[in-house]
Amino acid sequence: MPPTTQPRVVVADDSALMRRIVTNVLVRGGVKVVGSARDGDQALAQCERERPDAMTLDLAMPGMGGIDVLRALRARGAQLPVVVVSAFSPGQGARAVDALAEGAFDLVPKPTANDDVDAFGQTLLAKVMLAVQQRNGHSAGAVIERVGPRPVRKRTGLPRALLIATSTGGPRALAALIPKLPSPLGVGTLIVQHMPPGFTASLAARLDRSSELNVIEACGGEKLDPRRALLAPGGWHLRLSDDGRTKLSDEPALGGLRPRADLLIEDAARVYGDRLLLVVLTGMGQDGLRGAHEVRRRGGRILAEAEQTCTVYGMPRAIVEAKLADDVLPLDRIAAMIAAEVA
Repeated sequence: MPPTTQPRVVVADDSALMRRIVTNVLVRGGVKVVGSARDGDQALAQCERERPDAMTLDLAMPGMGGIDVLRALRARGAQLPVVVVSAFSPGQGARAVDALAEGAFDLVPKPTANDDVDAFGQTLLAKVMLAVQQRNGHSAGAVIERVGPRPVRKRTGLPRALLIATSTGGPRALAALIPKLPSPLGVGTLIVQHMPPGFTASLAARLDRSSELNVIEACGGEKLDPRRALLAPGGWHLRLSDDGRTKLSDEPALGGLRPRADLLIEDAARVYGDRLLLVVLTGMGQDGLRGAHEVRRRGGRILAEAEQTCTVYGMPRAIVEAKLADDVLPLDRIAAMIAAEVA
């Protein structure tokens, strides 16, 4: 349920212009900005004093930077949701991905001179409001839904392909999950993470450094490989041809999303049939639901992350409520299940 009182937010950015832009967006959207900080030390002090519902956070600030702020909040046990507002460059992209893995709620790229500022404002406001709602509505004691036994389906006995779909909270979930997966693994692994263009290469590189699997951003034309995980690039739909090779599509965004997990899931279900394992992790919305129906129709298996470990219980909830999940598991149990199901 939405909060009944006006959300209270601290805005942190070393640019006075950017603080003003973010503040104006939030105030017009009904948010009360209770602090405006030009560096990390100010941001922490204002959060301590004001006890806001959320914070927007730049990463490149003098003195204590954004990553340091996130770590300091975690060290203090603060449950404050943080929306990172970051410019894109190779270095900043890597820092933004690090911030998400450190527990930031979500990411909004700063607008450039050619960007639509109104679109930036709508995205920022929506993510800040969602962060506030999740904080106010979170239940630490959520019960894991159990799914009744599925009828045994005849399989070919060959290794499965793995497809992971996720959105808000995904970088942190992937950072916990992918390093636990063995290599080689089944036929190969595909990952769709909703993320702005330019940031997925940094996410792939971060996952690759800590994983046995070789994690790369897909370029198109790759065949699935048991030792590799292919990450859909931001700004493109990742598809599979009938021969199992990847291809990139610049078709329009679906539901505001490009990449859209549904498209890749439907392709993978067509190519692999009962040899596909779909894993749906934390995320906002219902992307993956349409594809999951196709996976079920073709005899594949579906796992959903349990509410208790999700940052946002949207995408997995849609799968569970449609009674499509073969099992619903907390994040720390999913890697073992994947290893048992896919190899």
